Amino acid sequence: MAKILITEDEDSLRSFVARALRLDGHETYEAADGAEGLEKLQDGAFDLLLSDIRMPVMDGIELAHKAASAYPNMKILLMTGYAEQRERADDLMEKIVDVVSKPFALPDIRKAVAMALAA
Repeated sequence: MAKILITEDEDSLRSFVARALRLDGHETYEAADGAEGLEKLQDGAFDLLLSDIRMPVMDGIELAHKAASAYPNMKILLMTGYAEQRERADDLMEKIVDVVSKPFALPDIRKAVAMALAA
């Protein structure tokens, strides 16, 4: 299965998503903000970056730009609960697979990740 980095500043949501993806056999790693996520990306080859857009220190948009440049073969899937944040990701559409709207249910995020990995 896939090696996935989940970057989300809300601890409970990050844990929920990590547990959900482990149910599908994925190896998950977690980061609380974009800067921590960028550091963890250097630790090994990830198949997917799943990142919130709105985070402290470094947001998901900046993280996605840096990650896409440094790791062009890695898939990137963003998530947000704010409509205006989704629009900010428009310039990334060639670099990311999709933007998932929050809140989402367990089957929704599992399906979005499966589709991103298959893309």
